[in-house]
Amino acid sequence: MPCAKFFVGGIVQGVFFRASTRAQAQRLGLAGYAGNLADGRVEVLACGDADALAELESWLRHGPAQARVDYLQREDVDKPAALPAGFHTL
Repeated sequence: MPCAKFFVGGIVQGVFFRASTRAQAQRLGLAGYAGNLADGRVEVLACGDADALAELESWLRHGPAQARVDYLQREDVDKPAALPAGFHTL
């Protein structure tokens, strides 16, 4: 199962970014999480179908209407041993 970790920067905290990401990931059938980082970015780990990951990546480039995404970094990663079922916010 392919997995990717995304780091999203810009105005992405306090604008429903994590909740909106969870809704998108659930719609796409992905497992993982979205969480705020201390430096103001949002970290997203998503695992599932490669096409679904690509669709999530495309959505993350813009995020919800209230957000302003300045950059998006993707790292393909191995599936974590303790991947939770479903998609969660941290």
